[in-house]
Parts: sequence; C-alpha cells; structure tokens
Amino acid sequence: MLTVDFSRFPLAPGDRVLDLGCGAGRHAFECYRRGARVVALDRNAEEIREVAKWFAAMAEEGEAPAGATATAMEGDALALPFPDDSFDVVIISEVMEHIHDDKGVLAEMVRVLRPGGRIAVTVPRYGPEKVCWALSDAYHEVEGGHIRIYRADELLGRMREAGLRPYGTHHAHGLHSPYWWLKCAFGVERDGDDAALPVRAYHRLLVWDIMKKPLATRLAEKALDPLIGKSFVAYATKPHLPEGISPGAEAGPAGAAAGSGTAGAAQGHA
Repeated sequence: MLTVDFSRFPLAPGDRVLDLGCGAGRHAFECYRRGARVVALDRNAEEIREVAKWFAAMAEEGEAPAGATATAMEGDALALPFPDDSFDVVIISEVMEHIHDDKGVLAEMVRVLRPGGRIAVTVPRYGPEKVCWALSDAYHEVEGGHIRIYRADELLGRMREAGLRPYGTHHAHGLHSPYWWLKCAFGVERDGDDAALPVRAYHRLLVWDIMKKPLATRLAEKALDPLIGKSFVAYATKPHLPEGISPGAEAGPAGAAAGSGTAGAAQGHA
C-alpha cells in the first residue's frame, strides 16, 4: 500500500532516492522496482534487517531493472550519514508526526537533497487524526506514538521555512480512516484474534482491497480520499537558489560569496 502517488511524483531510472524512516520498506521497494538507486534508512534495526532481506529477494527474482541498487541501513534522521546534495529524491512517509524536532529533520532532508531535487512528505491528516485522538488516549500516548497533528498549512509552512518549494498536495487512504476509528473505539491494544469483531471484519476488507484491488473499493476510496483520506501528502522541490534571489545576483565577487554561503547552508493534515 503506497501513500506517495508515483504518477504525480515520477522517478527516473538511476535516481538516487532516500526513503527516510522507511519502516517495512513499502516505498523503498517501489522505487527499487522503478530502477532507482535506493537507500532505505530507519532507526529500527529489526525492520532494517527485514528490508535488506526483501531487497535481496527482489534482486534474486529479477524484480528490479538493471542499474537499480538498494541498500538498507540503520541511522538517525537528525544526523544523516550522507554528504550534502547526495540524493535526487527524498521520501518521508508517516514519520514526522513521531519526531519532536521536526524542523531538524526537515533541515537534514534539505541538506542531503540536491538543488532541483524533489521531496515527498506524508503525515496523518488533521481531521481523521483528531477523531482518533478523541476516541483513544492510548492511540497517541503509546511510546513512540504520534506527538502532534499537522494542519496542511502548518506542514507546508514548515517545508517552506526549510527552503523547500511545495508544488502539489493530495489525500490518500480514505478507506483506512474508518478502520482506525473502529480500532480506537474498541481498543487499540487489542490485536489479531483479540480485536473486536467490527475491527476484524473491516481489517479483512482492507486486506482484500490491497490484494485484489477490486473496482468497487478503488472507486469508493477515490471518492472518500478528499473527504476522509487518512494521509495528507505534499510534494516539493529544493530550489537552485533561495527565494528572492535571481540568477543575476550570483555574478561578481559579492554574488560568488553569497552563492558560497548558500551552498554551505543547503545540503501522514487538512
């Protein structure tokens, strides 16, 4: 299940992609299939080991085209182990709502993204997330859980402050919001066979939808996404120059100095 829409956020073969906070690797795997040179990074060592196994299995089965590469590594989003301008694309999906220093994470992503590169950020959408918080304290008080709810304009503002230029947004996973509302209402701590019957039934529906992609649920989700989509998705570019500086400003010694300073400083809801 992908949150980033690669028809709106296309990759070119050979693109250097960082999937930051990759989790189980869903976006990293898709980028690998599309011919990118992927680095999947997460602080969870167990998940990184699993992602590495899947990368190896994909390579063995020929799921990635020639030239594509994939690396899974443990790391800290606030101290990325890469030089400036290392990546053409950065993806961070359903991560920033967990991190206290979200501005620091954005700064690191901008640093490692090359000028002209693109970034995709997804976070839980404001409305559906507020319902979850209202229904269950355990949903957001669990260790490592969500510590904030973003409004769309707040997230876009943070991205602009970090030096990014947003160019598109949308919502995703409209079918998933009711599942989380049910789970919060009946108890987020109840999983598997211990989950309430409505939660188990809805989960079976979601698994069926993900596996079979029937037309009925695809049309339903398309209609629901603008209304109750669980995730808010924003796409942005890293400009070659900061806002307000024209290319002519770089000419001459003063411009060169300004350009040098710029280079040194650069590299889930509505």
